[in-house]
Amino acid sequence: MTQPRLFDNHGRPLNYLRLAVTDRCNLRCYYCMPAEGINYLPKKELLSFEEIERLVSILASMGISKIRLTGGEPFVRTDLMQLIEKITHIKGINDVHITSNGILMGPHVKELKTMGIASVNLSLDTLDADRFKKITRRDEFDKTWNTLQLLIENKIQVKINAVVMDEKNIEDIIPLVELTKNENISVRFIEEMPFNGEGSHYAKLNWTYKRILEHIKSSFPNLQKISDPENTTAYHYQVPGFKGNIGIIAAFSRTFCGTCNRIRITAQGVLKTCLYDDGVLNIKDLLRAGKSDDEIKTELLFAFNHRAKDGVEAEAARKQHPILTESMSTIGG
Repeated sequence: MTQPRLFDNHGRPLNYLRLAVTDRCNLRCYYCMPAEGINYLPKKELLSFEEIERLVSILASMGISKIRLTGGEPFVRTDLMQLIEKITHIKGINDVHITSNGILMGPHVKELKTMGIASVNLSLDTLDADRFKKITRRDEFDKTWNTLQLLIENKIQVKINAVVMDEKNIEDIIPLVELTKNENISVRFIEEMPFNGEGSHYAKLNWTYKRILEHIKSSFPNLQKISDPENTTAYHYQVPGFKGNIGIIAAFSRTFCGTCNRIRITAQGVLKTCLYDDGVLNIKDLLRAGKSDDEIKTELLFAFNHRAKDGVEAEAARKQHPILTESMSTIGG
């Protein structure tokens, strides 16, 4: 049976869900939250595993086929592996991916391989243990690095996510590119966004995707543009002869909105049809009010049919808190 296709009001297909299973994290990354952390939600305010399973089933029946589990840090949620196992068996979900800092993932890598996890995005902003400690405010580099090695050994597709921060990790850009020489991995350099719970760190963004590219080309002048997968957020490149590739994500510049195929659901069950909106539908309330699957689908379709054209429009339409007060940990990556 052919899976249904889902579109927004701009004709963009929607088939990718980024689902936060928690807002908690075991790191305090400079670009994500203040050093003292954020006010975490009480457990009762999070979607339960049963609610997540039902919601994913509803969305799969509408056309969502790819899901990425995020946080916070997803592995701080108790019994996460049980939830992953259930999601992999939901009809219509063809690909399950995970974004993690890797600190708690290591013991589960072999089981994730057995489950058929499609890929892991590993947050790793530096290859230097001291800089890692300064950026994350935790001394956990070795655990993240060991998890990277386990993922490679078990042949799970790996994408390293590195947020580029002025005066924090610029010296890591070239060493991270060099990781792709002997390993078939992708290293994605991401413009820093203002979702850190305390406001923008700079008067203007100095390290845009264009400057990141120029910096890489200064060491690898033969860097080649390669084809970009459909609906990707990154511009992809490869150093000739290297096994892996790099991507540069214009997350702040927002140049990829025209092909965006993704929606987000926060850990508290709020639908975001754009990273930059402030939430357009509280699905948790619908679930707990006893709404039927069809009633929830109707609400979801209304939201999809009133989606912002791009991140600029979505930010301008925010009704609640300014974007600078949000933390990526509460948004869900």
